[in-house]
This record gives sequence, C-alpha cells and structure tokens, in this order.
Amino acid sequence: MNTITEPGVTAATAAASMPQTWRLAIQGMTCASCATRVEKALAKVPGVTAATVNLATETASVSTRDQAEGVAPLLAAVVRAGYEARVEFDDEAAVRPVQHAEPTWPLWMAAALSLPLALPMVAMLWGEHWMLPAWAQFALATPVQFGFGWRFYKAGWKALRAGSGNMDLLVALGTSAAYGLSLYEWLRPGAEAMPHLYFEASAVVITLVMLGKWLEARAKHRTTAAIRALQALRPDTARVRRDGVDIDLPLALVRVGDLVVVRPGERLPVDGEVVEGASEVDESLITGESLPVPRQAGDAVTGGAVNGEGALLLRTRAVGAESTLARIVRLVESAQAGKAPIQRLVDQVSAVFVPAVIVVALLTGLAWGLLAGQWQQGLLNAVAVLVIACPCALGLATPAAIMAGTGVAARRGILIQDAQALELAHRIGVVAFDKTGTLTEGRPRVVHAIATDGDEAALLRRAAALQAGSEHPLGRAVMQAAQERQLAVPAAGSVRAVPGRGIEGDVDGLPLALGSTRWMDELRVERGALDARAEALQQQGRTVSWLVALDGAGSSPRLLGLLAFGDTLKAGAAPAVQRLHELGVRTVLVSGDNRGSAQAVAAALGIDDVRAEVLPADKAAVVAALRGQGAVVAMVGDGINDAPALAAADVGIAMATGTDVAMHAAGVTLMRGDPRLVAEAIELSRRTTRKIRQNLFWAFGYNVVGIPLAALGLLSPVIAGAAMAFSSVSVVTNALLLQRQGRKPLPLPPPARREPLAGARSHEKTA
Repeated sequence: MNTITEPGVTAATAAASMPQTWRLAIQGMTCASCATRVEKALAKVPGVTAATVNLATETASVSTRDQAEGVAPLLAAVVRAGYEARVEFDDEAAVRPVQHAEPTWPLWMAAALSLPLALPMVAMLWGEHWMLPAWAQFALATPVQFGFGWRFYKAGWKALRAGSGNMDLLVALGTSAAYGLSLYEWLRPGAEAMPHLYFEASAVVITLVMLGKWLEARAKHRTTAAIRALQALRPDTARVRRDGVDIDLPLALVRVGDLVVVRPGERLPVDGEVVEGASEVDESLITGESLPVPRQAGDAVTGGAVNGEGALLLRTRAVGAESTLARIVRLVESAQAGKAPIQRLVDQVSAVFVPAVIVVALLTGLAWGLLAGQWQQGLLNAVAVLVIACPCALGLATPAAIMAGTGVAARRGILIQDAQALELAHRIGVVAFDKTGTLTEGRPRVVHAIATDGDEAALLRRAAALQAGSEHPLGRAVMQAAQERQLAVPAAGSVRAVPGRGIEGDVDGLPLALGSTRWMDELRVERGALDARAEALQQQGRTVSWLVALDGAGSSPRLLGLLAFGDTLKAGAAPAVQRLHELGVRTVLVSGDNRGSAQAVAAALGIDDVRAEVLPADKAAVVAALRGQGAVVAMVGDGINDAPALAAADVGIAMATGTDVAMHAAGVTLMRGDPRLVAEAIELSRRTTRKIRQNLFWAFGYNVVGIPLAALGLLSPVIAGAAMAFSSVSVVTNALLLQRQGRKPLPLPPPARREPLAGARSHEKTA
C-alpha cells in the first residue's frame, strides 16, 4: 500500500508528528506537594498535552503532541523542579527487576543516637532526672541533624529554589529551629548550668520521620505485589528446537515462529500455539481461573501459565513487550499510575498546603511571643505545627488504595485499565450486556432432536455421519451432540455439500439429505405435524435443519426428523445477573438477534429490560440513551461491533475471550470471560472507594485536629513527629486491607446449570 504525503514531508517527519506518551520514573518525591510540583513543571513544557504524576508509584505519564522534541525537555523540566527522572520503555514492564527497600542501617543508627536523648524525657514522667549534660546532647543530636537529616535539607533547598515547599522543607525548618534554640540556650552568655535544651526534639523528630518513610516504603512495596507476581511468571530462558536440536536460549533471543519445547511442570515462556502434544495448563495467576484448562494441537496458550503432565511443542506467537503477560503488566501499571477523579481535590489542596502551614507556624510563633511574651514556647509550638503538618498521608491516601484495589483485581482475573474506571464503577446503576459470547457461549449446540419414529439416537447418528468432515458451526454442533451421547457414528459415502442448502450422502446404504427449510420446500418434503413444531422453534430464534431419506427417483423424500440449534448460556450468567440485582443494579440486554431469541435469554436469566434487533452501529446510541436517564452505565461485550458501545459507556467491560478491539475500547477487561466478574468488579470498586474516603478522612483529620493542637501548645514536637509518621503508615495499611479481602472469593451464588437457548445465527456473532 502506498502512503501519500504532502510534498517535502518525509516518512520520518510524518512519524515525528504523531502523538507520543512517555512514562518517566521520578526520584526524590516525598509528599503530595512534590508530585504537584513535578506535574506543573511537566505541563509547562511546550507540546505537552497532559501530565499525570503518581506519588505512590513514583512515576509520571506525559502525553505530547508529537515526537519531534523527544523526551529531553521533559527530563530537563523535572531536573529544574529539583528531582531526578529517567525514561521507562514499554518492554521494561516485562523485565523490570524487583525494587528492594532502602537499607535500614541509617534508621537504626539514628534511633541509637536518639534513644539516649528520649529516655530521660520518659523518665521524667516517673520523677527521675537522668538528663545528659549539654555537650553529650549536642554530640548525639548533631550527627542525626546534619548527617541522617541532610536529605531533608537537600530536598527542601531544591523545593525553595523551585519556588515552592514540600514535606522535607517543613521537617528541615522545624528541626533546625529546635536545634538552633538549643544551641542558643546552651551557649548564650549567662546561661544556666543545666539550661532547657531541645536537642531531643530535633533528633527524635528526624528519626520518627525516617521511621515513617521506611514503614511507608514497605507498605507501598506490598501494594505492588500484583505487578511483581506477574513479572515473576516469566521464565528467563526457553528451550528452543532448531534444526531438530533442543537448545536453551535466553528469552530475549527467542523470535516469533520459533518452536519451543515445554516439559511437564514447567512454566510456559512464550505466547504460542500448540503444535504437538496435549496437556492441562494452569492459567490461574493470569486469568484467575482456578482449574487447569485442557490444551491440545491448534490451541493458543499464554506465557506464564504452568504446564501440566503432558509435554507440549509450541510455535511462538509473541515475545517480550508484545506478549500477553507484558501487556497485562502494562495495563495494571497504567491503572496504578493513573489518577482518579477524586485525586484532583487532593492536588488542589496540596498545592497550597505547605505555604499555608508555614504561614500558620509563623503566626503561632508570633502570637505566643507578642501576646504571651513566651518566645521560646512559641518557637517550640511553631516547630510542632511544621512537623505534624507533613502532607505524606494526604498524597498517599488515593493512590495507595487504587494500587491495592487494582492488585486485588488482577489476581481475580479483572484487569482495570484506568483509575477512573475503578472509581466510577462503584456508582454503576445499569449494566448493559451483549448476548452472544458475553452471556452465552457463542457456539451453536443441538438443543432439540425430534425423530418421526421417536428414535432420537438414530437421527443423531445419521446426521453426524453426514457432518463428520464438516467445518461448518452447525456441523460441529451435530458431532458434539453425538459425542456427548457416545453414539457410534457410521461412515458416510458420496458426501456432497449443496451450497446454501445443506449436505447429502449415503449412510448405511440409505441416501440422506440434511438441510434448511428452504431446501425441504424445493424437495417438496411433507413435514406434517413437525412443521408447526418447527415454526414455534424458529419463532423462538432457533435454527432448524431437517433430515430426510431420498428413497429414489419419482418418490417424495421421506422425513426422518429435525434438529434445532441454539446457543447455550454461560455457567456464570444467571448468578451474575442475580448478584447484580442484589447490588441494586438494573440489567439490560442489548442484542442484534431477533426479539424471540433475546427474550428467551432475558427470561432465563431474569434480565430487567431487552433491546433486540439492534444494529452494531446503534448499540452506542442505546448506551447513550441509558446514560441520558441519569444512571452510570456499564457496557459488557466481546465483539468488534461492541467497541463503540464500550467506548460510549461510563465504564466499558470487555471479555478477554473476545476481540482485541473490544478490550482496547474498554476500561475493564475480564480475563476469564466469566460474567460473574462484572459483579466482582463493582463490589471491588465500592470497597476501594470506601478505602479512598476513609484514607482522606484520616489524612485531613490528622491535620485538621493536629495543627490547632500544636499551635495551642498541646503537642510537643516529638509527639507531633510520631503522629505525622503514624498518619502516613495508617492510610497505606488501611489500603492494604483490600488485599486481605481479595484473598477470599466474593460471595456469589453457585454456577447455574447450562441451559440451551435460542440463538438463530448466533454462531455468526450477530449480537
């Protein structure tokens, strides 16, 4: 295909003008104010259309109008804001090493130096006086203040140079004030032999802040457990068969088309198609499916799954960044790095929070000094205000809950592709379902076999003999029905397909024809009482085929019976609808099938409303109309024709068993294709949203209560530091409770028995 470009426009120029999204790893952020500052710095770069910074994942997602400028201006903007940045490429999602926590020895050293300063303060509660000499306090506090606390000075200075403030600036100002006051009281002329010193306040506050950051880092490490578990699924090597010889190669050297040998019990290293062998494959960590699934020649398999007891030979379809596992990791990371709508409020607050706190601290010191004449107490109270107001908890409240929620969802086989979908899902009031492939299996089955002589087994045997070599969906359905009944299928001779009508051949010496009602009319078959039965079945949306014996020239074909084909409900369809009703969600069936077929499905499942005979192009309009009624609408589908409706819905939910187009248009993907996961996704969204609200309540509550108490002198700097550290840890720990809830299956009714249903032309994916 030729590409037409304007004169003077080269292919390279055209490529450079395409939009680009960059993912940056940001180092040095410590609070919500940091994330806001980086976001603003990136947004000011020419060509940037959107910039989102996530404190919990320490990443930034930046969209630019074109690729011409590259990533250099973005990195430079982050550096000017006082932080470090590097580019993360797509293939890093599959190979990024597990990040280890920071070393703990600085924390232990700071604690060892601070403990002798803190113990005398505790002993005073029991009337003991163990106060160390001033020189000893100075010797213990100075390494903590300027050694282990140097990072607060460094980061705070960068924030000042950028014209803003952050948590580090608050800590540096507060502890420096306490340390400086202690020096003054110790060294001033006429000082007492044992003056009031506050070295313990500066040292202990720094140690508590370090402890809070360490605990926070550990908790954040747990929220990324889903990502690390997915990354760990990929083996480092693959056994590749080349020129008949099996050799072990690093996975980076495996190419599409290579033959890969997988022994029993091994993890599949690549996405591929089974060429030889048969086995059962455990895909639980990828799809959430608890039971192994059978795989044989011709079946597709996913890298990261565990092979069962049989050896498999695979032809590689995808490796590296293009593999299913790598794409899942990118989707989960994208959701975790995304920003929920509620986070905008937090960003607006954090943008003015640090400057406001500094003003409050100054007013506190001035008020105590000017009004009460207690400048020393005023300084201590100002220090307490600065320390307790550190906005770590505020910045972590939302992203920590989102990370935990998406991690739980990934383990359950629910891929949430953006944070907005996760937050919106808790308000879903209407779920619109596609029919074929979503609520039904999407494959025709024999649901009725009616023989004129009452011998249904003989009718199926003869029909299966004619269809033994057929690849038609109805032909495969006949063969499946015969196999399920364990019928011995005889060989057929002189088999010939009659285009648009059916098939004919000789079975047990008897010439037979199996085909449509139209063909039977052409053959002038007398259908008798079965004609009314067939008409009733067709009105329900079933497809009817007739089997007749062609006795010879001049005689009319003799009717042997009919076969009625229909689709089959998925095992989880009825429990899914029932659970949605229990959650107060209204259900709607939106199908392109005839009204009889759609009504039959709706009646069997208890769906509230039916929109039948809807053209693919009109499905989006139906979703828009439902949204116009004031409800938050989710659309569940799996086909290419569902993509517009998925995009039009507030929350699009795609079945991974369907098309890639549908998954790209949706915000949520169900890896098992089980409709019960729709209710799970809504419940998980409700739990996550509750955690976000709880976290924000705690984060704001600490500051709303703590700052006035500190300003009034009711909190010492040490107690303020402990409260600040506890606030950060509490919100992350609260978010992690989602993971504990996610280990148990959500309460759903048992799977329903598979019911045959009407589904005219359902195998053609019309709905």
